[in-house]
Amino acid sequence: MKRICIILFVLLMAPRFVESQENITYQVPPAEILELVDIERAPSVNMDSKGGQMLFLYRNTFKTLSDLNQPEVRLAGLRINPDANISSTVTYSNNIRYKKTKEKEVRQIEGLPSEPLIAYISFSPDETKLAFTNTVENGVELWIADLKTLQAGRVTDAVVNANAGFPYSWFNDGSGLLVRMLPENRPELIDTQKALPEGPIVSVSDGQISQNRTYQDLLKNPVDEANFETLMTSELYKVGFDGSKTRWKEAGMYISQSFSPDGKYLLLTTLSRPFSYTVPYYSFPNIAEIYTADGDFLMKFNEQPLLENLPIGFMATQQGKRNINWRADKSSTLYWAEALDKGDPEVKVDFRDEVFQLDAPFTGSPRSLVKTINRYAGITWGNDEYAILRDYWWNTRNQKMYVFNPSDNKQEPRIIVDRNYQNVYDDPGYPQTAKNALGTYTLQMDGNSIYFFADGFTADGQFPFIDELDLRTLQKKRIYQSAYTDKVEELVTFVDSKKGIIITRIESPTEYPNYYIRNIRNKRAPEPLTAFENPFKSIENVYKEVISYKREDGVELTGTLYLPAGYDREKKEKLPMVMWAYPTEYKDRNSAGQTTANPNSFTYLSYGNPIYWVTRGYAILDDAAFPIVGEGDDQPNDTFVEQLVANAKAAIDAVDALGYIDRERVAVGGHSYGAFMTANLLTHSDLFAAGIARSGAYNRTLTPFGFQAEERNYWVAPETYNAMSPFMHADKMKTPLLLTHGESDNNSGTHTMQSERYFQALKSFGAPVRLVLLPKESHGYAARENVLHLLWEQDQWLEKYVKMKDKK
Repeated sequence: MKRICIILFVLLMAPRFVESQENITYQVPPAEILELVDIERAPSVNMDSKGGQMLFLYRNTFKTLSDLNQPEVRLAGLRINPDANISSTVTYSNNIRYKKTKEKEVRQIEGLPSEPLIAYISFSPDETKLAFTNTVENGVELWIADLKTLQAGRVTDAVVNANAGFPYSWFNDGSGLLVRMLPENRPELIDTQKALPEGPIVSVSDGQISQNRTYQDLLKNPVDEANFETLMTSELYKVGFDGSKTRWKEAGMYISQSFSPDGKYLLLTTLSRPFSYTVPYYSFPNIAEIYTADGDFLMKFNEQPLLENLPIGFMATQQGKRNINWRADKSSTLYWAEALDKGDPEVKVDFRDEVFQLDAPFTGSPRSLVKTINRYAGITWGNDEYAILRDYWWNTRNQKMYVFNPSDNKQEPRIIVDRNYQNVYDDPGYPQTAKNALGTYTLQMDGNSIYFFADGFTADGQFPFIDELDLRTLQKKRIYQSAYTDKVEELVTFVDSKKGIIITRIESPTEYPNYYIRNIRNKRAPEPLTAFENPFKSIENVYKEVISYKREDGVELTGTLYLPAGYDREKKEKLPMVMWAYPTEYKDRNSAGQTTANPNSFTYLSYGNPIYWVTRGYAILDDAAFPIVGEGDDQPNDTFVEQLVANAKAAIDAVDALGYIDRERVAVGGHSYGAFMTANLLTHSDLFAAGIARSGAYNRTLTPFGFQAEERNYWVAPETYNAMSPFMHADKMKTPLLLTHGESDNNSGTHTMQSERYFQALKSFGAPVRLVLLPKESHGYAARENVLHLLWEQDQWLEKYVKMKDKK
């Protein structure tokens, strides 16, 4: 407590000190790094339901500052461009190309908008057309591309309202689209800078317990409320392919719309007041209503209250109907879950949730389908006999998967998976689905068999597999397992399950991931579908190895080690090293000791990883394992700092034992929770020469109702919160630390103020520290100018405090 008081006193006095500011323009990193940053990004690939058509979506490697310098309002957890009426953080594509899977030629979709900003792409129900939005300066347009002629055309003016996300739905008969559009008599937004308040802002509590996490961008006053309502309000129109439009429903704050599989009904969810200043919009009251496809009101199906006062704990949930959806294997049947424990994980019950369904016309009594032991997590529908149910419980990391009979709730569900979901070595994978006659996705079934695609991580490497499960006997048979020991194969989808034809993606450390088609029933080599080039050829000869080592307490650890091209592993010149990591909490040691690192994966560079510095003469230990284990009743965070230091020491010892590094010249870095880790390591150990902490949180009393995997609040575990907060120990930290943060961080708990206050404390105590705030950036960094400058800052810091340590 004495230390905390001293720190607070120093911070209160801090404005009297002269700040040391550095006027600097944007810089670029050294040539070795720059050539790896300025690359042409390979397109992302979308496929239709049968794997017969491929879309190639292109986008720029980075945004620009100009892209980020758009109008923006921050309301109820959303960031919106009010001029364009779309999220200000959306990532756009700038081109679409097309090929049939079995053809070689990739063709251009013609007629795209000039300087396109493409988002919200979806196939039509018959997959002969493609819809997408295009953002222009004054709004969002809807476009349609014909996949037979490969011609695109605009079907609406810039009047689409994408402020609440995906703004349209296809009518199931393919006759058009139901589109959220701006109301004709929409009021102007109120200028928050000029609006004079009509009174003070008053918040009240009625005595109920309300412990919500620390959210950003919340509503603050009545002006925010009015602007939020304006931005979220849409009218619904049916839009034809020729651009004709018919108003389907009057204005409302619509946030979700989904047609029944037969297309006869629409489930429409609308926000309502009262709004909240403590939770985001998705916890606001909403009403779920059912309409006919012609727009006739049928009934109010559910009314969700304001969710400000949920019970404590990650497994807490609301009472009443939740997760309302259409049953995928039925024409028009709704299903949902309801809590049997009042939504309170502290209540002891045999079953946590119960799932109900109700058939059209929705006037009968709901029928119970199944009860779940843990919290309901979803259903993959098959038919009247078979469906797959999932549940989970965070506190024990338990996951269950059941086969149940939707037509007979007297039959006990049969558990087919009961596992610790952090145990990656026994992950059974996920059931495959296929598009059915209704146009929705249900279990891929051949007779009574279904299929699971799995990543296939083992202690000996990664070998993805396909299992066939007989739903009658629950007998499982492996029908394919990848045998690559020098590459990585990712199983994508079936083209034909009966013939054993699949689409797969294959990569190696120097081969960019490309798509292939293969028949798993013969031994022929897979046929390539794409031929994307490696954009990082200058690091092809870098040495890469996944190393394994142990923590002092015996927990198995791993990390991916990179050594510079041409490095002589026999002579073993002592290199400086950069270690990058991100802590993860576990409830058992065995899971903590497992790894998903694969030395055969493609070495992909992004601003977020440290691999660039292998070209600057550093050894790199990337993705070093930093498990924080708390078994049984022990909480992982009660020994957080001790375990952090033990992880770091084990990693340095392991690479040092190989003879590659100078352990006096090691840096550590991380982003977000990894930044939090970095600050703690520099504070509580002398293992490192310097650190890089990006967009972190350093004072856990500013996130008092939980953070990361900590569900206890500050008043339950004050010692843990204080011990874990590097801010509380700022007087002890003397190791050089580079702090960076997006000026407009939108992530819960990592407000930009966290870095500003931590810098102020460290500076006041004389620590060597540098704070770089990147203009316009959120939690992740996007603008090319900022990313290049960030890499320059990191390079300068590493050269000064790590590579040249004791040589100045």
